[in-house]
Amino acid sequence: MNEKMSLLELNNRIRDALQGAFPETLWVVAEISEIKVNRTGHCYLELVEKDDVTDELTARARATIWSYTFRMLRPYFETTTGQPLAEGIKILVQVSVEYHPGYGLSLNIKDIDPTYTLGDLALRRREIIRRLEEAGVFHMNQELPLPLVPQRIAVISSATAAGYQDFTDQLENNAYGFQFEVRLFEAFMQGSEAVPSILDALDRIFHEEAAFDAVAILRGGGSQADLSCFDHFDLAFAVAQFPLPVITGIGHEKDETIVDLVAHTRQKTPTAVAEFFIAGVLRFSEQLEALEKAVAERSREILSAAGEEIEETTERLRTAFDRYTRLSEMSLRKAVQRLFSGSGRLLSREAQQLHQRQFRLPGRVQGLLRRQEQLLENAGKELHHALRRTREKEKARILNLSVTLRRSVRHIVERNNTLLDNAEKSSRLLDPRNVLLRGFTISRQKGITIRSSAGIDPTAPLTTRFADGTTESKIIKTTRYDNQKTLLPGGDE
Repeated sequence: MNEKMSLLELNNRIRDALQGAFPETLWVVAEISEIKVNRTGHCYLELVEKDDVTDELTARARATIWSYTFRMLRPYFETTTGQPLAEGIKILVQVSVEYHPGYGLSLNIKDIDPTYTLGDLALRRREIIRRLEEAGVFHMNQELPLPLVPQRIAVISSATAAGYQDFTDQLENNAYGFQFEVRLFEAFMQGSEAVPSILDALDRIFHEEAAFDAVAILRGGGSQADLSCFDHFDLAFAVAQFPLPVITGIGHEKDETIVDLVAHTRQKTPTAVAEFFIAGVLRFSEQLEALEKAVAERSREILSAAGEEIEETTERLRTAFDRYTRLSEMSLRKAVQRLFSGSGRLLSREAQQLHQRQFRLPGRVQGLLRRQEQLLENAGKELHHALRRTREKEKARILNLSVTLRRSVRHIVERNNTLLDNAEKSSRLLDPRNVLLRGFTISRQKGITIRSSAGIDPTAPLTTRFADGTTESKIIKTTRYDNQKTLLPGGDE
């Protein structure tokens, strides 16, 4: 009959066997799947091993780091690697195999080699970058154009973070008086909840894309161990293909995270991000000022040329008027002289005839005198009328010249106003929003602007931007006008 034993006796035998089978310590490679630190300072871990191909779990074991050891190992590991002891990282640890009859098998961690984790982290980092490049999204955000006037900014940060306060203070107190519209989308910026929290903030911003010009991810200072969330594949993937330019200010000059690599622009600090936006508005302001100066200078040139033309025209009219006036005065003077000369000769001749006949024709003298008096009176009236007609003619001539001058000046001014209106219309056409307001749209696929039907992937969704929002469409078919081919999703004709 087989020997009977209690469970305790069995477990004690297993303990004794294990103690004799293993050396005092050995080095083990494993991945942390769970880690907890209790109030007494003891650290309890669950270590696992996964298949490299299938990623299926192949082994599991409990491990413990007692408080006096954990107080030394934890800062050593985090200072060396820049990473906290957390779920998902691989470690190389020195352990002793222990078996308790009441609690079973466990590993007591005595030491840890951070250099192994550094190598694994570097490998994982390269693998994430490779996956992003193969997916074709690594440079997508960097290819987005930054708006001419980036003033509407969506900020992802913690409301209490010093970096966020520095960012807003820098924008509000800029030396140029520029106004910015800043809206905070609060998120955790470190710890296990950071990645899902930031992804949620990005999703909320995405649904209000038209309300913003750019996105700023701000963190500020802190330990290097807190940066691990910014090397996460899902977060980097979301940032890389986000439809708005993403500007990072995580706060570490030497450490460049994967999110920094895929973002549109990386700045050292949140304050530097604020200066980046201020500089963008300043560049536009300088361009606008230069355009205003160019328009003003061109206007001055046009007005100067018009003034010279007006002066030349005025001078020609003045010269012509003076010449005409002199000629008219001379003609009038000659006419008066001729009139008076003729009247004098006539009167002299008549006086002689009267003198000769006064004795022979006393009865007719009085009649002749009355007739001559009438002739003289009529001649005076004719002279008066001639002078008045001449003055009226000259007055009308001068009036016509004045009307002609005014018309010439008005024509020059209207032509100059037309040139200024054309310059103003050209300036307004520089704003791309007017293109959208006229009914045009901008279509993107995989974050890339579509400029022809040949660049459309029938299997991918199409995002179309209007003046008042965006819409996402599924490609049913595409017709190309060069050879009249129709493409269906999947690439079939």
